Amino acid sequence: MDYGMSPELEKFRMEVRAFVEDHAPAIAPKAGVRSAEDAAEHALIKDWIGKLFAAGYMGGDWPEQYGGKGSAHSAEEDVVVGEEIARARAPHFAGAGALVSHALIDFGTEEQRSRYLPGIRSGQDTWCQLFSEPSSGSDLASLRTKAVRTEGGGFRVTGQKVWTTNGHWAEYGYLLARTDPDAPKHKGISAFVVDMRLPGVEVRPLREMTGTSDFNEVFLDNVELPADALIGELNKGWTIANSSLGHERSGVATSVVRLRQGVDALKDLAKNVEKNGRPAIEDGAVQETLGRFTAEVEALSALVYANISRWSRGTERPQDAPMAKLMFSELGVELARFALELSGEAGILVEGESGAIDHGRWQDEFLYARAFTIAGGSSEIMRNIIAERGLKMPR
Repeated sequence: MDYGMSPELEKFRMEVRAFVEDHAPAIAPKAGVRSAEDAAEHALIKDWIGKLFAAGYMGGDWPEQYGGKGSAHSAEEDVVVGEEIARARAPHFAGAGALVSHALIDFGTEEQRSRYLPGIRSGQDTWCQLFSEPSSGSDLASLRTKAVRTEGGGFRVTGQKVWTTNGHWAEYGYLLARTDPDAPKHKGISAFVVDMRLPGVEVRPLREMTGTSDFNEVFLDNVELPADALIGELNKGWTIANSSLGHERSGVATSVVRLRQGVDALKDLAKNVEKNGRPAIEDGAVQETLGRFTAEVEALSALVYANISRWSRGTERPQDAPMAKLMFSELGVELARFALELSGEAGILVEGESGAIDHGRWQDEFLYARAFTIAGGSSEIMRNIIAERGLKMPR
């Protein structure tokens, strides 16, 4: 069930659905936010992103002079686009292009906008997000990468970043670095554009338990940035980063679609495997679990649409996004775990192995699902935010 969709938005949905069906690249879907497996796949994704921008389905909230719809755009349209891309299990906009575009539009110079925005719109420039560090994942403001002024007015950057999606493909990075070590931790950070091809930038892919390398470590060893690499004012990077992150509203709505698909796939799985010599779907306990999953996904959908409605009215609460993120990520783990239980011994087989259930889908889902309980703020941090900011409980 959808909540809050007007007839106009439903018409828009059908338009987007037809576009996705006609233009989405034929790339085998995988769980989570994934990078391209090879250069050919990466080229397909870049072309796909360019088509979405050209059709107005991405970047709709950009000002008209930069190719967007300006005031004619609605946040609900972003939700619809995200849902339809997820429904088709097509690649979404991975990387930091969406984030940095808003940083540049809201805080950058006109020269920066004219230089970088066209490459984002065309899909030809891939960006990565250089925020997280090995010792400052859940407390980003404690980051230690340094950017020091040089005599020529530029900056010399030294430090390490981690969990960098698309870092091995990116032409540019959206960097947060400390520029005033004596200021309070939120006050001494600045935002930069980093050309990932500069001397001193080293990208090392991280091999994950899924068997792929979607994330990376990035080492910055005395990387020389020009003065015009600074986005906005010096030491205002925390404000800039939070503002650009605030533009992303469709992520959990997209994830609801994926969870619904997961429940549907679970029902199919239960029809095709046996429990106690009968189809598992006939077992009362299995039926009860599937019913609970269905109800929880619909409850999450209602929560997400209520959150979007509050955000559009300017009445968003601090606990809204953490509640949705926590519910989505924890439910994803439970869905995948139950699928492996239903699969029995065949559940341990992965993609490419003979006898793998659903081509190894559930192994991939299970291994990746844990990442969502950490990325974007761990479940523990989400619970703290809900308790402290939403329920006003003591620290």
